[in-house]
Amino acid sequence: MLNLLVVLAVAAASIAVVYAAARAGRSGPVAVDTGPFLSGAAATEHAVSRYHVRWYTITMIFLAFDMEMVFMYPWSVVVADLGVMAVAEMFGFLAVLMIAVLYAWREGALRWV
Repeated sequence: MLNLLVVLAVAAASIAVVYAAARAGRSGPVAVDTGPFLSGAAATEHAVSRYHVRWYTITMIFLAFDMEMVFMYPWSVVVADLGVMAVAEMFGFLAVLMIAVLYAWREGALRWV
């Protein structure tokens, strides 16, 4: 229990030191630094403006493939130990993902216009 308290105290002290150093080193806002970065051009809309609904669908498809990579990296480490069964399970997993992509394609989720 004492070790946990020491670790928490060191973490809190480190955060306090970093925060104090950042506050001490701050000189004040400069007009160029306070504006949003948009390749040198002025922003034409608010930063919290609404997105078109098609971006949500693309985001869900991206997350599906991102989760595929989360499962494939550990699988690639143990596939040699597990053998043919691991390969069959991964092909099943990829088949489900392919069915999902074909469904999204058929429903028009990948169309931009």
